Amino acid sequence: MQLKKQIFLTFFILLFAAVFNPVLTSSYDSYNVVEFGATGSGKILDTPSIQAAIDECSKNGGGTVYFPAGTYLSGTIYMRDNVELNLSTGAVLLGSTEVNDFPLNKCNFPSYTDKYVGRALIWGEGLKNISISGMGTIDGQGAAFKDNKPNESELEKLVTFFDDTTRYSPEARYINRPYIIRFISCSDILINGITMRNSPMWMQQYLNCDFLSVKNIKVYNHVSGNNDMIDVDCCRNVVISDCFGDSADDALTLKSTGAFPTENVTITNCVLSSFCNAIKMGTESSGGFKNISITNCVIRPSSEPVLMYGRKEGLAGIALEIVDGGILDGVTISNITITGTTAPIFMRLGNRARQYQPTIEKPEVGIFRNVVVSNIVASSAQITGCSITGIPDHPIENVTLSNIKINFIGGGTKLQAEIEVQENEDKYPESTMFGILPASGFYCRHVEGLTFRDVDIDFNHPEERPALVCDDVHNLKLFNFTGKVAENASAQFSFHNSTDIFISGCQAVKSKVFLKIEKNSNQIKLVGNDFSRVDKPFILDPTVKMSSLIRKNNITKSMK
Repeated sequence: MQLKKQIFLTFFILLFAAVFNPVLTSSYDSYNVVEFGATGSGKILDTPSIQAAIDECSKNGGGTVYFPAGTYLSGTIYMRDNVELNLSTGAVLLGSTEVNDFPLNKCNFPSYTDKYVGRALIWGEGLKNISISGMGTIDGQGAAFKDNKPNESELEKLVTFFDDTTRYSPEARYINRPYIIRFISCSDILINGITMRNSPMWMQQYLNCDFLSVKNIKVYNHVSGNNDMIDVDCCRNVVISDCFGDSADDALTLKSTGAFPTENVTITNCVLSSFCNAIKMGTESSGGFKNISITNCVIRPSSEPVLMYGRKEGLAGIALEIVDGGILDGVTISNITITGTTAPIFMRLGNRARQYQPTIEKPEVGIFRNVVVSNIVASSAQITGCSITGIPDHPIENVTLSNIKINFIGGGTKLQAEIEVQENEDKYPESTMFGILPASGFYCRHVEGLTFRDVDIDFNHPEERPALVCDDVHNLKLFNFTGKVAENASAQFSFHNSTDIFISGCQAVKSKVFLKIEKNSNQIKLVGNDFSRVDKPFILDPTVKMSSLIRKNNITKSMK
């Protein structure tokens, strides 16, 4: 009887543990790469041992492939289902400097990157439940690949391996530079805690993946061309949080190099630095971007002293781009502080119309709509200015900017205020693509439905350009928009070919003119503004009739 009681008690304890501490019942095991022959010396290629551990782990149902402290020199390793790579403190996964240690791989998901991607340190396709974690480091030794371009013989092999277009693609020169991580068509991915450095190419690309979480990582990427921090491409259901990135090329990058949009993405609590764009959607936009939320991020200058390309201060803080077809719809960006950059905010709908595969038709002009940007504080922005631009007959639609405070270095001249901005419909989208803009703050063209609320633009040096220039902008609303300019500036705001404009609650700064209205602009309502510090509230050119203006409850100099 006593034995039965003991057996029953033991069974009850085990049952209780299984219910309340399921980790104790997990069938997952740990596979130490050293036990599979890895030396951790950093001198002997450990690729076969690491791969053996991964394969054995997956064959037995999954678990953790563990890297104890040491340096593990490796070429391409292939992830498997249900496997976690765990790099302990002091563990370094070190990429080989020999291109032949990274065999070419062709993926099944068609995208524009087929033209230049075939190698990676960690490769996975069609997998589920995979993870890379720990406090260790992955170092790609990318400087060794900086000038590694395929020769004529290698290009001939690429034609056979990929397709006849690759040989003639300018991007084929990238093919000998591996990524650190490339996961294609995978689901349930966790990247957590690791440090990544020195990739030969992009640091990490997630292509056509579902349920991706990237957390607590540190990325430093300044040794080669195309040194992006992270590229999330044609993916769905993504969370990126608590990350630090410092990159020569674009930092936190959403792309769509294939037919599918990148959608349902949340990004929060990141600190980002880049010589190019810190937060970017594009350049590739074939499938577009939908339902994206980005919040609570800091954009700061890079700590890298050597500029490889881009600009030391960076290009755009926030860059939203649709130029290869696709739809950008439902994007919110909030609570961002930006130091430096050429332009804190850049939005572009263009028509480069690049096909993601050579066999498909050229895409139609894309759609760019429903964007809300709020609570942005930026300082030391360059003279170029911000821009929001569509193209003729294809406007950007329904954009709201609120609680925006931007400090520019200033120094713009009246001559620059008269610059004619080229359309550049098919040009590569970049915040510098138009040169110095005729607006010191925001240049907006071909926009339908644009709201500025609680916006403050100021400068370190006198600025003779208008703070806001709108050309072919319709359904424009300005609430409490303060655009500081030099006293001799031509105007604080300038409108051309624009209609259905509502301006309210603005307090003009001391200058000659608040608003210059030109080129058949009409249906302009000025309600409840303070014009007491300007000589003239507005001036009209001969194409604009006085009846085009409706004025109510405004304060002017004569009313003081």
